[in-house]
Amino acid sequence: MTMEPVEVLVCSTCRAGMPTDMEGPRPGAQLAEALLAKDWPAHVTVKTTECLSNCDSGCSIAVRGGADRWTYVYGNFTGAEDAALAHEGLVKYAGTEDGLVPWRERPVHFRKNCIARIPPLRLPE
Repeated sequence: MTMEPVEVLVCSTCRAGMPTDMEGPRPGAQLAEALLAKDWPAHVTVKTTECLSNCDSGCSIAVRGGADRWTYVYGNFTGAEDAALAHEGLVKYAGTEDGLVPWRERPVHFRKNCIARIPPLRLPE
């Protein structure tokens, strides 16, 4: 079975609670860097993006894939230390045809921190 491409979009501008006057690497950029270094299935691409407008909910990640797959936005990641748990949930998403990971199979963080669930472009009948 050939899987449709999946994109993981990581908000690299997120400050996740950093004071606005504080300098240094942003937690969102650190999370993005850690995720880029992970081993991903061949059909998954990780990209950084600017603000996902979810600033009140920590670092955010959007995951999408094709016209028949649900898109999700997840929040409340704190930085690079959350890369392993994010990777686990995102690989499970990538292993589905429609983006629907059974509830009990999702990491707890993904169950509790789903910011948005967006229907596929082609809704099943």
